[in-house]
Amino acid sequence: MRDLNGLVAWVTGAGTGIGEGSALALAGAGMRVVLSGRRKAELERVAAQIAKAGGQARIAPLDVTHANAVQAVVDGIAAQEGRLDVVVNSAGLNVQRRAWKHLSRPDWDQVIRIDLDGTFYCCHAVLPLMRQQKGGLIINVSSWAGKHVGSVTGPAYHAAKHGVNAMTESINIEEGLHGIRATAVCPGEVSTPILDKRPIPVSTEDRARMVQSEDCGELMLFLARLPVHVCINDVTISPTWNRGYVAQARAIPN
Repeated sequence: MRDLNGLVAWVTGAGTGIGEGSALALAGAGMRVVLSGRRKAELERVAAQIAKAGGQARIAPLDVTHANAVQAVVDGIAAQEGRLDVVVNSAGLNVQRRAWKHLSRPDWDQVIRIDLDGTFYCCHAVLPLMRQQKGGLIINVSSWAGKHVGSVTGPAYHAAKHGVNAMTESINIEEGLHGIRATAVCPGEVSTPILDKRPIPVSTEDRARMVQSEDCGELMLFLARLPVHVCINDVTISPTWNRGYVAQARAIPN
């Protein structure tokens, strides 16, 4: 496993959830971490937590739907940090009224703009720098919904995350010869604030059984530590108490 001390990571959606867990794990391994997200106060909280643990982090507030702002953050990383070794694209959301019969055009646009377009803008912005340095790892946070279509998640989120998976693999096809690797991480249910948008509330008991943000952080750290000649194209992480599987198992006749 490679030593990450002194290398640079950029994490979007870093103020909460999987992004926060990823930032804490990477900083804990000695990486200099740039934290992006829409809520400055949350980014400052995570940065303070990293600093308290002896790590290095700075914040770069960002709405990933603005391509020029994304490019400005990446240009800032190139100027201030001088390199970029790992990117975790974790900015994303879903809407509450997500089924076909409830989904509005503005809500569709919001999900696609953040979850798919925003991920594209970040990948597009970092690739020239990674080509120049002849290496880099891009981790795109997709979803179980990017591989399996069901009734819970809604068409907008499904479409966005399937797009993220396809886009991630296309990076490996075109950029592997430049030493650039990309991984689509496809989590099942994770106990993060995105659950607050569920049409049916999730109980505290069920949240406790889910994958936690810090579990995802450990996965991101594992991916980042892999030798540069190894590419994990996609990986699925889900709870042992997988509620979809539990429902199917309980439906099996005795």
